[in-house]
Amino acid sequence: QVHLVESGGGSAQPGGSLRLSCVVSGFNLNLFGMAWFRQAPGKEREGVACISSKDGTDQYVYAVKGRFTISRDRATRTVYLQMDSLRPEDTARYYCATDFGRDPCRSVVGGISVYAMDYWGRGTLVTVSS
Repeated sequence: QVHLVESGGGSAQPGGSLRLSCVVSGFNLNLFGMAWFRQAPGKEREGVACISSKDGTDQYVYAVKGRFTISRDRATRTVYLQMDSLRPEDTARYYCATDFGRDPCRSVVGGISVYAMDYWGRGTLVTVSS
């Protein structure tokens, strides 16, 4: 059974940093891409960053490029999202997700609906304020 469990959310001041973790089980992390999404109150869920299942590259939406970094540790079955230079507009619930049939980056930067992803975690809340 596939499980994705996020952690690491919390409060940060503008300009601060947080690192989110997503521990996965029930599938081989080596074989599939991974992605992070976020949903702010009253807004649609949107893509943030991804690791492509096609070529292993990491890709980012423009709003976070240069500030966020996605990575994975195969030994611990964990996907990370390092978030630096945080801004109030980064406040949202952050979700990790994977898809067994498509490259997750298609839902992050490729224009495919985020809700097409196969599996989701429950999310972790990030609040950025002074």
